[in-house]
Amino acid sequence: MNIIKITRYLAASLVMLSATTVWAADPIVVGGKNFTEQQIMAEMTSQLLQAQGFKVDTRAGMGSAVLRQAQESGQIDVYWEYTGTALITYNKISEKLSPQATYAKVKDLDAQKGLVWLNPSKANNTYALAMRRADVESKNIHTISDLAAAINAKTPLALACNAEFAARPDGLGPLQRTYGFSIPRSDVKRMDTGLTYQALRDKQVEIALVFATDGRIPAFDFVVLKDDKGFFPAYALTPVVRQAIADKNPKLVDALNALSSKLDDQTMARLNASVDVDRKSIRDVAHDFLAQSGLV
Repeated sequence: MNIIKITRYLAASLVMLSATTVWAADPIVVGGKNFTEQQIMAEMTSQLLQAQGFKVDTRAGMGSAVLRQAQESGQIDVYWEYTGTALITYNKISEKLSPQATYAKVKDLDAQKGLVWLNPSKANNTYALAMRRADVESKNIHTISDLAAAINAKTPLALACNAEFAARPDGLGPLQRTYGFSIPRSDVKRMDTGLTYQALRDKQVEIALVFATDGRIPAFDFVVLKDDKGFFPAYALTPVVRQAIADKNPKLVDALNALSSKLDDQTMARLNASVDVDRKSIRDVAHDFLAQSGLV
């Protein structure tokens, strides 16, 4: 009987040990959206966590709404989100808030959904208007107020933007009302987002809608016009983690906060350009940055 009991005890112990081992080996699921900056961040996050000893499952290239839903449902553990997107798109807040207030608001609202916003980076991938440097200097247009004055003075200036921008609550119509100008419809050239950079570079238009951290801005020698009335919301790039994962893995939280502290507009533009302009692999760009920053 004693031998039987011992055998049963050992068998039960092995089952428990096996279950514990499986639980401990559960990977951290890292998500990412389907554009260059997000793919870089997903790859950097995965490499960083692997260097910290975590097993990682990377799922990049997802649509924004699908990715957010996947995190809320527990299928994605961590990804990098933008404060303005969470405020306007996911939480339906339309009031104008400062960058600090935007972060505080989404942090509070998403905590109720089991999501933890870690430390925001200094990379603000907001909408912006850009012009060729030569035109900025020759036409003396440095701010959006300068642009409004030039358009009101009947200076011929065509704008390239995507179709979505015309309909967004932080889009073209409200922008024109805020700054007091109106671009003739014939001078608004709608196209896919990526083509606006090419249209501006090739002198098909004088102004283009861009994203502030896009690597083609410095690569093509564009100048972003200062949003001197603070129209565009803040889109601070920030790691967001499920509460359950953050609670169990303080080392993960520390690692992501350390990475966040290394990022700003110029850094992200350089990383994005390495992929979009220099055609380096996302894997290599991510690894080189982590190594140079002393994170791996």
